[in-house]
Amino acid sequence: MDCRIDPAAAFGITLGDAHVIRNAGGSARDALRSLVLSEQLLGTTEIFIIKHTHCGMAGITNEAINATVLKNLGAGALAELGGIDWLPFADLEQGVRDD
Repeated sequence: MDCRIDPAAAFGITLGDAHVIRNAGGSARDALRSLVLSEQLLGTTEIFIIKHTHCGMAGITNEAINATVLKNLGAGALAELGGIDWLPFADLEQGVRDD
């Protein structure tokens, strides 16, 4: 999700060469639906998981994110989210391996 990373420039690809799926924390689990469709229906043969240092999802907890949502948006918004797992991770390298 980090808008500072330009996949085309970073990997020498052009428009149409890759399906780029961005999400908070660079989580493959969060992108699983899109990854399966891309591979099974569109013929994607390689998947890159890119996380970066100083990621906002590193070192935060579900509880901390939920507390922020509660504070900023209220109990109704938090209830609507239904206890979502925000998929934070404590260690960058382990987060890549886990994905």
